[in-house]
Amino acid sequence: MSHLIDVSELQAALDADRPVRLLDVRWRLDEPEGRLPYLAGHLPGAVFVDLEGELSQRGHPELGRYPLPELADLQTSVHHWGLNPGDLVVAYDDNDSVAAARAWWLLRRRGVDIRVLDGGLRAWIAAGGLVQSGDVVARPGALELTDADPGVIDIHEAAQFPHHGALIDVRSPQHYRGSVPGTDPIAGHIPGAINLPTLSHIAPDGRLRPVETILVNLAAIGVTPGVPVAVYCGAGIASAHSALAFAVAGIDALIYPGSWSQWSRTRGRPVARGRTPDQLVVGS
Repeated sequence: MSHLIDVSELQAALDADRPVRLLDVRWRLDEPEGRLPYLAGHLPGAVFVDLEGELSQRGHPELGRYPLPELADLQTSVHHWGLNPGDLVVAYDDNDSVAAARAWWLLRRRGVDIRVLDGGLRAWIAAGGLVQSGDVVARPGALELTDADPGVIDIHEAAQFPHHGALIDVRSPQHYRGSVPGTDPIAGHIPGAINLPTLSHIAPDGRLRPVETILVNLAAIGVTPGVPVAVYCGAGIASAHSALAFAVAGIDALIYPGSWSQWSRTRGRPVARGRTPDQLVVGS
């Protein structure tokens, strides 16, 4: 199953007989309310997806800032978005596909044929694609999600993962090293984690970098095909983009959804600081 779709492929799909459902996942940490820019202009026919309200579980800070939604809640959202069996689902955003990858991660594991629009809204507009203003309310869909392995690890499994695989911290080097304060109560990384920022997979135009580049980046930290991989980030969102990049390169990665936002708030969890995986381990 393909994970990405480019603008020309999407335009061809929209002209074909197979139904296409577009999901606008407009969201970013500094501007979490994406509905207003969605209303101002989006791909024709796209429905808005609320990342914090529909792709996350509210009211459980002990699980991290953006815990994954329960399957039943995600199923309700899928019906609301108008998804039907046989649809080709395409998610996009205006922030290098970081938010769109969250939708891709949640739905592909549940049996949905979903792709991420490579380059997102920026690529669509650059290619001369039309945009539509206002809201799109879809007719309720009938697609039923499968109750499959969500591909995640919990906080206990994250602690043990470096002993048998590669636990990759996809935050910036500064946050990994603990050299800059963040929004979490303590800075640093999970002991044993290796740093490979999500940004290293994103080209200047917002598209995913070539597979060869992704594999070279992984090899540089000792990860080759066959090595078990799990990823985490700060709040549990950007890790899905790294998982997308790895999937395109043929490497299946698990995600620790609680990420640093959960680890740093859990009493008794050790914290590493510095450039190396186990440098300066201290109690949390």
